[in-house]
Amino acid sequence: MSLILHSKSKNLSKDSIGGKAYNLHHLEELGFRVPQWLVIPQSQLLNQVQNLDQPDASQLKDLKVSPELLEAIASFFGPDFENGNYAVRSSAIDEDGKQHSFAGQFESYLHVKPAQIAEKIIAVWRSSFSDRVQEYRKQNKLDKQVGIAVIVQRMVNSEVSGVAFGANPISGSLDSKVINAVYGLGEGLVSGALNADNYTLEGRKIEKDICQKTEQFIAQPQSGGIEKVPVATELQNQSSLSDSELMELAAILDQLASHLKAPQDIEFAIEKGKIYLTQTRPITTLSKPDGEYILWDNSNIIESYPGITTPLTFSFILKMYDQVYRQFVGLMGVPKKQIEQHAEVFANTLGLVRGRVYYNLLNWYKMLAMLPGYSINAENMERMMGVKERFDLKEKFTMNKGRARYRMVLMVLQMLSLQVQLPSRRKRFLKHLNKVISHYKKIDFKQLSADDIIQHYQNFEQDLLLKWKAPLINDFFAMIWFGLLEKQSQQLCPQEPNLHNDLLCGSQDIISVEPIHRSMAIAQMVHDDAAAKELFLKEEPRQIWQRLQSGNYPKLKAKVEEYLSKFGDRCIGELKLESYSYAQKPELFLKLIKTYVQQGIHLKNQESGIEDEIRNRAEEKVFSALSRKPFKRWWFKFILKMTRDLVSNRENLRFERTRGFGMVRTMMNALGEVWNREGLLPEPRAIFYLKLDEILEPKPERWSQLIQERQEEFDRYRKQEIPKERFYTYGYNFKDEYIYSQEKLEAALDDLKGVGCCPGIVEGQVQVVMDPQELDSLNGKILVTSSTDPGWVTLFPTASAIVVERGSLLSHSAIVSREMGIPCIVGVSGLLRSLKTGDKIKMDGSSGIIKRLENG
Repeated sequence: MSLILHSKSKNLSKDSIGGKAYNLHHLEELGFRVPQWLVIPQSQLLNQVQNLDQPDASQLKDLKVSPELLEAIASFFGPDFENGNYAVRSSAIDEDGKQHSFAGQFESYLHVKPAQIAEKIIAVWRSSFSDRVQEYRKQNKLDKQVGIAVIVQRMVNSEVSGVAFGANPISGSLDSKVINAVYGLGEGLVSGALNADNYTLEGRKIEKDICQKTEQFIAQPQSGGIEKVPVATELQNQSSLSDSELMELAAILDQLASHLKAPQDIEFAIEKGKIYLTQTRPITTLSKPDGEYILWDNSNIIESYPGITTPLTFSFILKMYDQVYRQFVGLMGVPKKQIEQHAEVFANTLGLVRGRVYYNLLNWYKMLAMLPGYSINAENMERMMGVKERFDLKEKFTMNKGRARYRMVLMVLQMLSLQVQLPSRRKRFLKHLNKVISHYKKIDFKQLSADDIIQHYQNFEQDLLLKWKAPLINDFFAMIWFGLLEKQSQQLCPQEPNLHNDLLCGSQDIISVEPIHRSMAIAQMVHDDAAAKELFLKEEPRQIWQRLQSGNYPKLKAKVEEYLSKFGDRCIGELKLESYSYAQKPELFLKLIKTYVQQGIHLKNQESGIEDEIRNRAEEKVFSALSRKPFKRWWFKFILKMTRDLVSNRENLRFERTRGFGMVRTMMNALGEVWNREGLLPEPRAIFYLKLDEILEPKPERWSQLIQERQEEFDRYRKQEIPKERFYTYGYNFKDEYIYSQEKLEAALDDLKGVGCCPGIVEGQVQVVMDPQELDSLNGKILVTSSTDPGWVTLFPTASAIVVERGSLLSHSAIVSREMGIPCIVGVSGLLRSLKTGDKIKMDGSSGIIKRLENG
């Protein structure tokens, strides 16, 4: 068998060189310009990995590129081989087909120097066994593994690059062609990092949408990478493609459609006036899509799982969501048989997209459709989750009217019963939770064997994590009563759109605010003790902790330990098992106190009483509108009382979830240390790159390669552009053209608008913060971020106002800002696309309007 194959090789077949390489061969056969290429047939991989379905971990780890193969590659490209840049791409046997494109599933590398080719070939081979490829095959009911070849292709130093579709991929029209183009290399277009010119062609008619193109990507000849450089001023507003080039591309698309029997999606590059084709594949969206249409959204869940989430955390929460929402619909009267029939819905309420957690809205709406009153429930859920776009289900997922009425009567009776029982259910739940947590806190997991820790986890799961009915019922009623309060408030005072928020200010029973007050009380103790103040101002947090542990400042130490005992699990990303809690690293908490001391933030200068003023003012407006209406006044007061109670308890029960997750974090960290000592893990925190089922049923012989691959994969995710907050896919196909699409995003306007959560008008300078650990204080600037979780709240006192891109009226930042009286707006579409650090804005926490001001 040949080491390499190319277009002049005999008897080329898709089974040996894969779909992508076979398409390149087709292009050359048809006479199109294709950059010089070769393909390493799948036999080279099969020589090293005998069982593709269940490869031996050691075989994957020891993959090699032979010297003979490297010599064959160099010989093929000729004397100029060492001076070139190359693309190293996958060509799986079933890739780039009519039904399944596999776009974005395998690894591909561009601008590779000759010295790097061997390692990139191995990386492509290994990517065919990655979790995401196996999941793609599973979701699309494909064979687990059928082999992969690897393309090595000389890169074109293009002046213009683009993609072209032989039919409109959005409308499906076969009469129009769509072409996108940018200056320079194509990476700027594929990644979405650059604006692109857009052309629509129908016959000889060309419709142009020309954008301003200020930057382009070009190759770096020495390093083999790419860099972003400015576009010449005179070219920025010109069309990147001439009419003759557009017509030539249209002709190419027609020829390909005729020869390949389907409209094509091509990638092209233009160098010195010549059009080169680098790839062609059928437009898969014109045929039956790879799966159901799914809308993905992280509007609210990003508060709980910000940034990259590891495989262990995701597999754990996926199981928890599955179990608790089965409990919820069961409480609402859905029969067990129906729940089991829709097991896949409950098992896939979330998705992990390039390492980030998203709601699978299709399945959330399917879950709601099991209950009567679908439209009302959907509206309430959207308000609670911060979702801005209704997902309309197909008729088969909703019940007929007769059945809906019958189920509605049953559900109303059940809801009345649950509402009456809720206070006692909450008390029993908290009593049980405290008992369980107290029991497990007494266990020193670091002294146990791996088997014992796993058994304790499984017991804990049964004792507590799967008995979460009271919080679920409370959440459901909070959603309903909050919606009622909003509607009643708008009817009574239509000129006050956020009056219902103001009415919820000043609740003294929300536990999320207690860490702030306790932190400031500790800062007050430090401020009042000259020696302690000097210690916090001069020393680093680790040294401060050591001094406290040595017996100095016993009262201060006692207060710090009391805080850590109660709130030690509350931290940045507190629901992510891989996050470091304050209990694990007390120096992180002392760093916060040090900041408060430095900024002079303590109780005496934070007691403004503004939240009480907001609440009292709102009550005056409402009850003034209800004068001489005794029944309506009584009804409104009842709604307000219920809403305040439920919203406060919703936030407090979220803290209990944090405590439960904190115990799981303790167990998993201990298990990681045990397996590291036994030589099964390279380091203790590698456990977070295993999935829960892989831990509960361990097969350590596969772990080394598996962990390495996942760590490398997640490192790449950290460097990639973050997927958009809202996008669609067909099935679980998270390719670039979907996850970076702006089709589902609202346009960013000059004046931004969100949901006002706490009134107050603030003018000031913006500080964009993506990680609260990246700075110690906002120094009175306006905090602008994508999302917050409870671990952020200790940063809130240093901000003059808070503006958050994601979230809803019931999100954590909204609730806590109301309690602290800090003007706040959440749910601002396009916020981070519009504002940057240093911009000056005027924000109105009542109307939700943000105006940009001239800097200067």
